Amino acid sequence: MIASENFSADVIRAQIEAILRAWGMSEEKLRLTAEVMVETDLRGIDSHGISMLTQYAQMQKAGQLALQAEPCIVRQSASTALIDGGAGLGHPAAFTGMNLAIEKALAHDVGVVSVFNSHHFGAAGYYATMAAERGLIGVVSSTTRVISVVPTNGVERVLGTNPIAVAVPGGRRPSICVDISTSVVAANKVKVYALQDKELPAGWVIDGDGQPVTDSGQAFRQIFESQVGGLTPIGGDGSEMGGHKGYGLGLIAQILSGTLSGGSFSPVRNRTQKPSDPDNIGHFFMALNPVAFRPFDVFQSDVETVIDTLHAVKPIREDEPVLVPGEPEWAAREERLVKGIPIPETLKLKVREIAEAAGAPYLLQSAMAA
Repeated sequence: MIASENFSADVIRAQIEAILRAWGMSEEKLRLTAEVMVETDLRGIDSHGISMLTQYAQMQKAGQLALQAEPCIVRQSASTALIDGGAGLGHPAAFTGMNLAIEKALAHDVGVVSVFNSHHFGAAGYYATMAAERGLIGVVSSTTRVISVVPTNGVERVLGTNPIAVAVPGGRRPSICVDISTSVVAANKVKVYALQDKELPAGWVIDGDGQPVTDSGQAFRQIFESQVGGLTPIGGDGSEMGGHKGYGLGLIAQILSGTLSGGSFSPVRNRTQKPSDPDNIGHFFMALNPVAFRPFDVFQSDVETVIDTLHAVKPIREDEPVLVPGEPEWAAREERLVKGIPIPETLKLKVREIAEAAGAPYLLQSAMAA
């Protein structure tokens, strides 16, 4: 197991901001992007926080990122909108898209916004939770740049991990937030395991012969370097355990996020994409106002009843109570605000290299420094 060291959220935020600033991102957008990334790390989603700098650095070096881009509305109605992300990092475009969906839902009960010409936007649940914090139900999905997932009964990758997130206001409880990749696990989680030299559970990744790969380094190469094999859909690589359901969800996420907005379908894009061409990732954001259906306090009371009922279920193990989606992330956030965010030594070295190459200060030196 590779050693890790804890750093405060403020130190990690400052490190991300320093690198984005050195790359030429505007102050407003770099602060927003860093906030999304740090909040993701605080919630224990290590695959989508500061570790993403390694991928963003590759994209920046290739000339894919228009870091000064301003997301632009190109079409809209009272309840819908289409946004051009300008080929920038996805966080500002996604924040703009979800905020617009929220405002439309508050005014017209539902808001649906699609984004095209974007890049990776972090964790989908962050944006879905934005709606829940305003008393709305948020639904988010996205395509991805990397083709990493095999279809049911196949060994050739055709889909991304294509996340789907749904968040619901929890009343006196934290928001419910289901945030899942439509693959059995996110590709970046395999990267995190590889950085930590941890063995993968069998079934996450298969090789070109359909056999499970448990070595995290080999699995990382299988996904990002090999032409065959890859992540399996939710449920696995066959239909016996419901893999066809995960495959179907991934396909729907592709259509809602990419086909609806005019975003690309990675297997087709890759046939002609040059290294410096943008990825044209698509995102989907929907906000739904419960007040359109019934009084909010009655709706919220019923949500609380659902949560309380689930909490009251007898657990398999007494020390592992039944939770609702989102609670592990909120618990991780409380703990990491106090103890800090763990950064593996391998990631520290990569961040140092990125900072030095960008001419930015390297700040991950004094653990828990404010």
